[in-house]
Amino acid sequence: MANSLFEQLKKTGLVDEKKARKVKQGQYKNKKQKGKKGAPAPLGEATLLARQALAEKAERDRQLNQQRKEAAERKAIAAQIRQLILTNRIEHGDGDVAYHFTDATLVKRLHVSPQVHAQLAAGRLAIARLDDGYALVPLAVAEKIRQRDEQCIILCGQRGDSETREDDPYADYKIPDDLMW
Repeated sequence: MANSLFEQLKKTGLVDEKKARKVKQGQYKNKKQKGKKGAPAPLGEATLLARQALAEKAERDRQLNQQRKEAAERKAIAAQIRQLILTNRIEHGDGDVAYHFTDATLVKRLHVSPQVHAQLAAGRLAIARLDDGYALVPLAVAEKIRQRDEQCIILCGQRGDSETREDDPYADYKIPDDLMW
């Protein structure tokens, strides 16, 4: 009883060798046309559109995650700067000496004590932007803040020779930093 169906049909005389060979070749050709094992079947238009939509969604998600990551980094840097300023700021109080400085195109003024004014003029202190106001910080802290964000430091005492041009006729006449307005 272990005979295959083909052998049983052959014994009864319903199938001969030629017909069996033709059927096997036809099955082989059909199998070959469908593709090898593991090869993808031809995809329909709906499948291609679905895959394209998934790829576009993945790209949008990746860009959104990148934007969120950058926003979180900016927020962390702003928090670091704020903490540096708050922990290292020097109280200048409401002194009787006005110190003038420029913030972008505006001329601003801080009232400081004569000692703080001397330190600002000597370049040992810097002015940093804090919320809607200004704070005085030591030069070393100002450099740390400048590494994180250049916009936060308004005035830093170090002035290079890049300010003086070679053809400046007034290069020999230096303007004192402690000049009162």
